[in-house]
Amino acid sequence: MEQLERVLRDEWGRLLALLAAWCRRVDLAEDGLADAFEAAARTWPEAGPPANPAGWLLTTARRRITDALRTEAVAARKEPLLEVEASLQQEARRVLAAPPETEVVMDERLRLVLLCAHPSLSREASAALTLRLVLGVATEDVARLFLVPTATMAARLTRARKKLAGARFAVPPPDELDARVGTVADIAYLAFTSGYAPGSGADVLRADVAGEAVRLVRVLRSVLPSRYDELDALLALMVLQHARRDARTVDGRLVLLPDQDRRRWHHDEASEALDLLRPLVTGPPAPYLLQALIAAEHAIALSAGATRWDRIVERYDELLGLGDSPVVRLNRAVAVAERSGPAAGLAALEEVALPGHRLPAVRAELLARLGRDAEARVAYDTALALCRNDAEAAHLRDRRGLTRGGRSSASP
Repeated sequence: MEQLERVLRDEWGRLLALLAAWCRRVDLAEDGLADAFEAAARTWPEAGPPANPAGWLLTTARRRITDALRTEAVAARKEPLLEVEASLQQEARRVLAAPPETEVVMDERLRLVLLCAHPSLSREASAALTLRLVLGVATEDVARLFLVPTATMAARLTRARKKLAGARFAVPPPDELDARVGTVADIAYLAFTSGYAPGSGADVLRADVAGEAVRLVRVLRSVLPSRYDELDALLALMVLQHARRDARTVDGRLVLLPDQDRRRWHHDEASEALDLLRPLVTGPPAPYLLQALIAAEHAIALSAGATRWDRIVERYDELLGLGDSPVVRLNRAVAVAERSGPAAGLAALEEVALPGHRLPAVRAELLARLGRDAEARVAYDTALALCRNDAEAAHLRDRRGLTRGGRSSASP
């Protein structure tokens, strides 16, 4: 049902953090919350949703977890069951009594994301697990972000959970925390990306998820024992992109950057990000810094036509010098097309190998600009066959329909 899906999307991360803080076991928290949602799917359609859906799910999940702990305590015979439950209830009073947006709850989310950044996990596994556990991103959409099949991602998530079994749900000491900063930065940016990379289904974007990732970086910067240029650059990058959130859609349809109404951008946020970048510009090049400088070029341009695409291409070249990436090559090809024309962009695309719909979509756009409409329609059809998001597919059909002969055969 629609309301349950909305609660799953909006409340999963908060509820999981509360439950994990309560029982100090991520595996039990996730299992209990999943059981609660399954119970809701069975009972809500007939009985109707409760007045407080999140509270109902939290209570139901706690009962499932208590049952599991009772079974474990009896089997292990380590301590009397009443002592186990009393300890849990005492810890729960502190966390569960807090309103959703207090520092207490945010602290528990921080603990959860740091647990997901455990050194026993690879950075990719940590990021994927955080997207799934902390922000409730569907496994299918996590897989799409990592360019792997859903079954592959599901298996990776299962392995990551098993590695964390028994790990402490606590903020690590300063020396260990320092070592995790890079991992946490990657996690936060992938979480942010999940909000603005349209997922499967009807969602155009999820600015709320992106906002959570921005807040996560702000919290990390406030609690870390020293200043990290990497996090400053990351925050600048995220804020610059997040500042465009209100202009990214109109009437539920995607609006690409060149077509956005810049009056709807949050210019105060962009100014904050530019202030963060100024002391970093003279430092050594790093991935988040270079990406932030690219975003800054869009922010300072008075119009799309005034964008300094020559500088943007140079930044992408610097990024490729730090490490090859098909996504960077694709974005560079777009910038080359804006700087030197669609033919140059197509030539740059020859160096790109990237699964999914984005590559054929860009190729189709450049072919259409060159007037090669028949080839453009074939590329649009390829992109449409691979696209899993309704809003993106609608945009691709609209663009296909603008080619000569495209409207009649571009029906959904």
